[in-house]
Amino acid sequence: MKVNPTASPEPLWIFGDQLGRHVHASADHADREVVLIESRSAFARKGGHRQKAHLLLSGMRHLADELGDRVQYWQADGYRDALTTLGRPVVVHEPSSRAASRFVHRLADEGLVAEVLPNPSFALSRSDFATWAGDADSFRLEAFYREQRRRFSVLMDGREPSGGKWNFDHENRDPPPKRSTLGIEHPWWPTEDEIDAQVRADLDAMDAMFVGEDGPRLFAVTHDEARSALRTFIDHRLATFGRWEDAIMSDDWTMSHSLLSVPLNLSLLHPLEVVHAAEEAVRANRVGIAAAEGFIRQILGWREFVWHLYWHFGADYTAQNELGAHAPLPDWFRDLDAEAVTARCLSETLAGVRDRGWVHHIPRLMVLGSHALQRGYDPAALTEWFRASFVDGFDWVMPVNVIGMSQHADGGLMATKPYTSGGAYISTMSDLCRDCEYDPKKRVGDDACPFTAGYWWFTHRHQDMLGSNHRTARAVSSMRRLTDLEALVEQEEHREAF
Repeated sequence: MKVNPTASPEPLWIFGDQLGRHVHASADHADREVVLIESRSAFARKGGHRQKAHLLLSGMRHLADELGDRVQYWQADGYRDALTTLGRPVVVHEPSSRAASRFVHRLADEGLVAEVLPNPSFALSRSDFATWAGDADSFRLEAFYREQRRRFSVLMDGREPSGGKWNFDHENRDPPPKRSTLGIEHPWWPTEDEIDAQVRADLDAMDAMFVGEDGPRLFAVTHDEARSALRTFIDHRLATFGRWEDAIMSDDWTMSHSLLSVPLNLSLLHPLEVVHAAEEAVRANRVGIAAAEGFIRQILGWREFVWHLYWHFGADYTAQNELGAHAPLPDWFRDLDAEAVTARCLSETLAGVRDRGWVHHIPRLMVLGSHALQRGYDPAALTEWFRASFVDGFDWVMPVNVIGMSQHADGGLMATKPYTSGGAYISTMSDLCRDCEYDPKKRVGDDACPFTAGYWWFTHRHQDMLGSNHRTARAVSSMRRLTDLEALVEQEEHREAF
């Protein structure tokens, strides 16, 4: 590949999760060449779900096809190899992980990178978050979310929240309806092309340790696809999103969820573009405010919160283990062996991860996460498992979600209590307890639900911590009144089947 060494300005090097037009087509970059690099060593090192690897490669190759002569596309053993051969320093936006950021700054020291620019794919800059955070060492989503709404004037009427409230959660917690699906319009689905076919062939030949099954591409990987997915969600699915956002339906894995986490995490959509589309639907009276607020909270609130706390808490955060959880992940869990599990909720959730690399936030938190919390799985290993196993799982996404929200391993830095429950919650909020061999009402015996029994076992092991928290103290009092507690503890300490 011939390169003109006198051409200017410096080329823009784009990582595989920086594919959006706000990254490469801004006024600052409109005249730059673009450099895209497939690093064989990065894929071999990271591994992860087979379908995530497909999405990354497909997105990069589709962008190269879209940019045409503007792009230089390299397939190399490593990033440094390609940049050295390129023969010109590049500019690059701050990567989305600490490891990649350190690597990019080393390349800058070596003269291969001319400038490291701020990451443009989040609404709030890291410097503005640092100013907002100040010297605080613990954080709550609600305070951050309200500040985000004010700062970006989203769902605001002057200085007051639209609809008179910040939070419509009480309207967004319905159990699933008494039918097999929501019966709404399907999500937007991509159509695979020759690029996808070549990606699949290349992955078949790649020497990398992937998990999960191959399958049809389910998520947007181009700007136009992402816009179509967003439009379909806003026009046909957002109206029913909020009401059932916390429910699980066995025959309807998408329900009303947007399926935008992948294009958002590939930077194909900017978060403000997404939340403004939802807000516009409210202003035009096309959807109710409760549905839109619940969705906007996920994007402008939680997603941004997770991004900034990833950087704020630092590299040692994933080593947090305040509950002393050290159990290794079982082989069936690590290998996504859904058939090895009897509990229907756990089996079907694992099957969803295996077959498509995606389940929505409640199976993640209240099935997978709750199970891991009850069983005391090592939180660092669990964080890596979530990163590797989910198609939207990147280094920045999982630490706060798992260490903080799911496993309470940070001792409460960003959540006020552990999130776990007995089988009654899963029975109420899903249809997965039907036809299950376990009974969510039973805590002792061969048909005792492992979530119901596991909840009380977890409460027993951590009763001192839970008893001192006003949000969980009642659970400890209830546990101490159980007449079969000794038998339950003995049962759960030796449980091998789930």
